[in-house]
Formats: sequence, structure tokens, C-alpha cells
Amino acid sequence: MKPMTQYCFIVWCFWFAISHGSAPSKFVHSSSHFHDWKKFYFVYHWPVTVCKMSENECSNPPMYWTIHGLWTDKAEDCNKTWHFNVTEIKDLLVDMRQYWPDVLHENRTKFWKHEWDKHGTCAATLESLNSQKKYFSKALELYEKLDLNSYLVKLGIKPGNTYYQLGSIKEALTSVYNVTPKIQCLSPEQGEEVQTIGQIKFCFTKDFILRNCTESKVDSYFAHGNMIFGTEELSICNDTLTNYPSHVQLSK
Repeated sequence: MKPMTQYCFIVWCFWFAISHGSAPSKFVHSSSHFHDWKKFYFVYHWPVTVCKMSENECSNPPMYWTIHGLWTDKAEDCNKTWHFNVTEIKDLLVDMRQYWPDVLHENRTKFWKHEWDKHGTCAATLESLNSQKKYFSKALELYEKLDLNSYLVKLGIKPGNTYYQLGSIKEALTSVYNVTPKIQCLSPEQGEEVQTIGQIKFCFTKDFILRNCTESKVDSYFAHGNMIFGTEELSICNDTLTNYPSHVQLSK
């Protein structure tokens, strides 16, 4: 076979293998920029505030901080061919339902599917997270390790009618974790005087070492919440009085 003919044949075989699914679809990305991320966000949200922002009937949310997600700082929807399969995390379902619930919808798996599709497929470029079970297990592990609910109680920061200075909450958390988290709030609506705490983000390196959360143009893009979960109204809190609500008061 002539060299040019052989080259064309090899190129054609490669194209045929990819287009017919011979290449492992889990690792085929549409663009190399999907690998271009530097850190993780581990995101807690306060279910009472999530309910406050939702038009859905949500009258009895969990009274503890739950998982919103484990996110990379840039990429999203990295591999649309790698579909969520709840059977792969069947051993985790008891903990998932308790610590990573969908407080707005009965179909919990829709929320988990969204998190996997948008964020998990990007995080999976790391060997330590290269399966659905590894990804969700790691999030549950970080939830237990950070133990936010217990530390807030120990710090005397409890939901109720008492307003807190946002700076005091941030300083208290920094004293525990030795890093500065990112705190997001719901801005005051008409007739309200204070912002409402909604999410707390902890930042990690790719090696899962806690680091300070810093602001950047990229960070500001990811400062908002999740449209599918009704938290797109959240933004970085102002250093002012902050409500930490203990019950749902629907604003819509």
C-alpha cells in the first residue's frame, strides 16, 4: 500500500471507530478546555431559604444544611454521553436521601442526575472521581468531614429570629476551618430589611485540601445558584445583618 493511501486508510479507520462508538464514550470530550479547571467547590445550602425562593409548596424542609453539589470551578456538562445511572450509587442511597435531598421535588434522582451531568462529568477527569460512585461518595465524605451543622451549633450560630452580622459568621467559620468560605444570600425583597443566608461554599484544591475562596471573574460567574433547584437568585452576601431563618415564609 502506498504511504499516502495507507495514511488515508488509518485516518478513515480512526474516524470510523469514534463515530461508531468504539472509543470509550466516557472519556471523549468535545473540547480540551473541559480539563481546564483548578479547584472544587463543595456547596451546602440551607433548605429553608431554598423553599423561600421557590413557588412550589415546600412547607417542611430539613432543618439542617444539606448538599447542593461538588463542583469544579469552570467546566460544566463535560460529557453528555456519560449518562447518570442511579443503580451505580445504590449503596449510597440511604445517605443520599438524608444529606443530599431534593427539597423541592419528589423525584430526587432528577436532582442527582443534574449534578452528575453538569459537574460530575467534569470532575471525573480525576482518577479519584472517575465513576459515579466515586463522585457521589466523595461528596458525602466531604459533607461528613466538614461537619458544618455541628460546628455552627458549637459556634452559637443557630436558625431563629436572631440576626447575625455576616462578617461574624464568616470569621467564626474561618476560625474553625482556617480558610475563608464563600457565603451566598438572598437579597432583601420589598418589605424586608435584611438578606437571608442561602449557601456556603468551601473551596478545595484538586487534591482535596481546603483553601481560601477568592473572587475572580470566573468565580463571579459561578456565584449564582442553580436554576433547576430555584437558587439562581443567590449572590455573594453583603457584610450586613443576615437572617438565618428557622421556618419558611414564602415570598411568592
